[in-house]
Amino acid sequence: MDNLMSIPELTLKCEQIRKRLVEVVYKAKAGHIGGDLSSLNALTALYFRIMNIDPQNPKMENRDRFIMSKGHCVEALYSVLEAKGFISKELVDTYGEYLSVLAGHPTIEVPGIEFNSGALGHGLSIGVGCAIAAKMDKKSYRTYVLMGDGEQGEGSIYEAAMAGSNYNLDNLVALIDRNGLQISDTTENVMKIEPIRDRWEAFGWDVHDINGNSIEEIVNTLENIDYNNGKPHLVILRTTKGFHVSLMENILKWHHGVPSSEEYTQAIAEIENRIEELKKMC
Repeated sequence: MDNLMSIPELTLKCEQIRKRLVEVVYKAKAGHIGGDLSSLNALTALYFRIMNIDPQNPKMENRDRFIMSKGHCVEALYSVLEAKGFISKELVDTYGEYLSVLAGHPTIEVPGIEFNSGALGHGLSIGVGCAIAAKMDKKSYRTYVLMGDGEQGEGSIYEAAMAGSNYNLDNLVALIDRNGLQISDTTENVMKIEPIRDRWEAFGWDVHDINGNSIEEIVNTLENIDYNNGKPHLVILRTTKGFHVSLMENILKWHHGVPSSEEYTQAIAEIENRIEELKKMC
């Protein structure tokens, strides 16, 4: 974990990846861009500051494990994996093309991806299994699982939550991208999930409820988790759907959607302006 990126550097990196993400979705003419954008800060923090991983050795024995349970937001993951050096720009440019190895959900054929995912509700159960395996093998790696908030309507999540607490999996961190919107409506109109914090604490989890739009808050939270407290950890990321693309922010239709050429130009210009400002701080 030498040469850690500073918060300004991480913020700049995230905006550079955000620009690439918009390019990827626009070129592929497909993607769940709203949730991509709301989860990107957390992904950037995990891959560039928090997790013990090596793109030159993606299967190293004691690497941390990451599971993208909300697998429909794979475009954000591909963009981060490219930026980190797991996969090439040329490969990512094939997304959306016939016979590309890059599918619309994560698959293990892609370097840096640990498990096939995207059938909502499964990721946390897989994460529990990884964390149990680490305990049994006396390994120090940690497992991180990113879920959506609409995904919280899946009953298997709560079976996994019970198991995580039962087995004292303090090497497991679950994150919820709490942007408030799912495919058809707000989460609270579809299936109420509040009070999330009370619910997960009742399951015996160590819960952190934070501003998921803040790279600094994400990093500070994850770096100050007590990984020896005998409890699995949940980070509720209070985010904005379509974050940092003004025409998409908190608008339901951008759960999935492809920007027009005019919308694409506007989005890229916004992000590029932020990038130039952030460069002055680094």
